[in-house]
Amino acid sequence: MTSAYLTSLGLLGLVVGSFLNVVIHRVPAGLSVVSPGSACPACAHAVRPIDNVPVVSWLLLRGRCRDCAAPIAVRYPLVEATTGALFVVAGWRFGATPYAAAVLVVVAAGVALAMIDLDHRRLPFPVTGAMAVGTVVALAIDVAFHGTGPVPVALLSLLLWLGVYGGVWLATRGRGMGLGDVALAPVLGLALGWHGWGASLVGLAAGFVVGALVGGVLLAGGVARRGTAVPHGPFLLSGALLGLIAGQPLASAYLRLVGLG
Repeated sequence: MTSAYLTSLGLLGLVVGSFLNVVIHRVPAGLSVVSPGSACPACAHAVRPIDNVPVVSWLLLRGRCRDCAAPIAVRYPLVEATTGALFVVAGWRFGATPYAAAVLVVVAAGVALAMIDLDHRRLPFPVTGAMAVGTVVALAIDVAFHGTGPVPVALLSLLLWLGVYGGVWLATRGRGMGLGDVALAPVLGLALGWHGWGASLVGLAAGFVVGALVGGVLLAGGVARRGTAVPHGPFLLSGALLGLIAGQPLASAYLRLVGLG
């Protein structure tokens, strides 16, 4: 991929990340993400366009409101920078293709969902639904250009992810995870399955592995106790990201290791 393409994706990701900050704040509160415009929560002054440049404005303002000097949380530029970086990685990994567009949709919605789950212990269906619609549209365009080759595996992958997460939800009577996780799983299964079984299976397993590792660290550090509720969404999404970026190579390496590759 050319540097111009990746740079453009990075800039797009910064802008999208700025919008995601609005989504993260407003969707859980049931507010419109379109209007009114952004304002300082401390003094209610509208944010000037010059102060709304992703990352740069926060640095120039030294993390404080221009009008009242109230601190602006560092999470805002971090969300923007993370989204920009992930857009670049997606472009580098999948090129300028309709499938890359589907991955960008998953990445953008995934960043918002992870942050909302950490804050509110839920995965809002409107965000998951927007992810599903955007992903399906991008994959339909991919079919128009490249044919239906990936469709059977993608649909089976969708069913697998739904079966696993739905099964866990039923087995734990909703204590192990929420319906938001169950609704999100098939969308991720579809997106990863489109890339192949390696991406799907690695992504599916990685979500549980990452969750177990982080849970163990939290227990060992005394941050959490047995029975402490920890949102699973960030683990589900980080596992899916690993599957997208490195699932196929990891699956191939494993098969070679056990003598099946």
